Amino acid sequence: MRPPRWVPGFLLVAVIWGASFTFIKLAVDGGVAPPWLALIRCALGAGTLVAICLLRRETIPRDPRTWLHGLLVALLLHTVPFTLVAYGETHVSSVFAGLCNAVTPLATLLFAVALVPAERLTGRRLGGIGVGLAGVFVLIGAWRGLPAGTLGGSLACVASTLCYGAGFAYTRRYFAHRATSAAGLSAVQMCCATAELAFVAPVGAGAPHWPGWTAATALLVLGAFGTGVAYIINLNVIRTAGATVAATVTYLTPVASTLLGALLLGEALRWNHLAGGVLILGGVVLVQLASRHAPAFRPVAAADRPRVASSDG
Repeated sequence: MRPPRWVPGFLLVAVIWGASFTFIKLAVDGGVAPPWLALIRCALGAGTLVAICLLRRETIPRDPRTWLHGLLVALLLHTVPFTLVAYGETHVSSVFAGLCNAVTPLATLLFAVALVPAERLTGRRLGGIGVGLAGVFVLIGAWRGLPAGTLGGSLACVASTLCYGAGFAYTRRYFAHRATSAAGLSAVQMCCATAELAFVAPVGAGAPHWPGWTAATALLVLGAFGTGVAYIINLNVIRTAGATVAATVTYLTPVASTLLGALLLGEALRWNHLAGGVLILGGVVLVQLASRHAPAFRPVAAADRPRVASSDG
């Protein structure tokens, strides 16, 4: 039996976003202040998305309502959580930050049930999220407690997941199905985030400085791919599979971030990381099975039906 058509995009987003934690760590270790990191990655992402729209001759929306929704989506999915994660990684490892990100599906489910009529809280979904969260606790090694001096960074990483949860649900309810391409909508939200952070970064972090080639390269890759191309693919997953299923990508990003953190940064990789990864994958399977019994989204009139881009971005 062939998997649903959104699965390849879902897996690709998991790998790209898992790698993002490694690139964030390289940038903050190079001295890039968290607000500036968030601004630079959003600006690079916005430039990438606008370029893709121009190359594909896709229209960037001009409707004021789309841009108003885009401002809130940007705040929830980019401006606040990007800054929080970057701050968090000044105190914790990229592995830990990636693991904390797996809390997102639980927050998304709660927000989605409140905002999206098509999203329902079923026993199987709750079971899948429960298994996934159990995997997160195993991955983190929660029984050992948090190392000294990491509480602030850990709380920042967890707080970012609440923003993502609200952002996924809001995107599904008010933004993802607007009558334009995924690239156009992604460009709107990234441009909005860039504008928001352009006010915040100079006030919150002062003037920027050259961080060195390693950090600069990490920012370039993070912005163009992790904050550019990946968001087109992710928006298509939200459109076709729903907000709750799309958010379960954060069950797989910790697996990718853990492996990359260990391989590239020499961060610790323990037995509980592997055991937790197995539980996380089990949770993903349960949630995906539950999604087959629920509609992806409410039907809309033909005139309002969006043009959905393919999942390869």
